[in-house]
Amino acid sequence: MKTYIALGSNLGDRELNIERAIRSMETVAGTLLASSALYYSEPQGFSSENYFVNAVVLLDTELLPFELLEALQQIERNLGRVAKSVDGNYSDRIIDLDILLYEGVTMDTPELKIPHPLMRERDFVMKPLYELPGEWIS
Repeated sequence: MKTYIALGSNLGDRELNIERAIRSMETVAGTLLASSALYYSEPQGFSSENYFVNAVVLLDTELLPFELLEALQQIERNLGRVAKSVDGNYSDRIIDLDILLYEGVTMDTPELKIPHPLMRERDFVMKPLYELPGEWIS
């Protein structure tokens, strides 16, 4: 199934963090079909001097949505992320991976919402997403 994943990093070597996350996704989550350019953005929802590097990738995965979520969270942990944002309380992070869209799936659970509920409000998601192939806009 085709899925779009947003990546963000604002700590350490941000570009390398994105690259490592993409390589890890190729190893454990699926086949990379396309990747956007890197985008630089100010933090949103919290104050920090550390700007983000953002990208979006298109993967072909055989993992079910919750399996994919677990794989992405494991990648985050492997790259050094120690805590997830909770209830809109955001902070600096070495890597952030979010499922934006998953082919043919709509879901709204406490753990996973597809499509991602805030993606259309975030230029740092939408600009790279527009670069990628697919009929994701509805």
